[in-house]
Amino acid sequence: MSATILIVDDEPAQLELLRYNLEKAGFETVQADNGRRAIDLVEDTDPDLVVLDWMMPEASGIDVCRELRARATTRLLPIIMLSARGEEGDRALGLDTGADDYITKPFSPRELVSRVKALLRRARPSLLQDVMQFEDLVLNPDTMRVERDGNRIHLGPKEFRLLSVLMERPERVFSREQLLDKVWGHGIYVEDRTVDVHMSRLRRALNKSADGGTARRDIIRTVRGTGYSLTRPN
Repeated sequence: MSATILIVDDEPAQLELLRYNLEKAGFETVQADNGRRAIDLVEDTDPDLVVLDWMMPEASGIDVCRELRARATTRLLPIIMLSARGEEGDRALGLDTGADDYITKPFSPRELVSRVKALLRRARPSLLQDVMQFEDLVLNPDTMRVERDGNRIHLGPKEFRLLSVLMERPERVFSREQLLDKVWGHGIYVEDRTVDVHMSRLRRALNKSADGGTARRDIIRTVRGTGYSLTRPN
């Protein structure tokens, strides 16, 4: 699956350089030119990793990092901090604040992409794998093939994408709004009820017995008033 990278930098040329190289490497990107906008975008887009400049208006990279680490929903969000400040004390401050990696400017775009991939391999390995697996469920993004317990399951495009999102982060509860943005796209008006309809279809397809006998155990959990998660059956 393609990971989404939030790039935060107040220099337009630097922002464009980062965007170009990360998208060339196969990542999706969203961009912010100041710290406050970055925090809003984290809420709106739920990125898989943040590339964060230190020196910015409104809120510095240090401020943003501290706020994200203080929130339960973003406490483990991977963060790479960029800075022209290369002294040992500055690097220590960036890492102590909560950044997972620290890169000093100027830097090679190729090195940045390598650091992004390395951090994702540690924090979100499923995003860089050709095939995702959870319990007895296997999903191949390239062929759009889904199997459960070795049996092929046929899904519509929206149900496949919903399952992909859930499998990227098992046990995490996704709100209906988050699922709408990830599956239907940002700025597309679709009623929340639409998610429930497609999730019901997905659940039926996953739980249907291959031989017509007893239905499989349900691995989709409905969290009343919130959303859905992929969970290990009791």
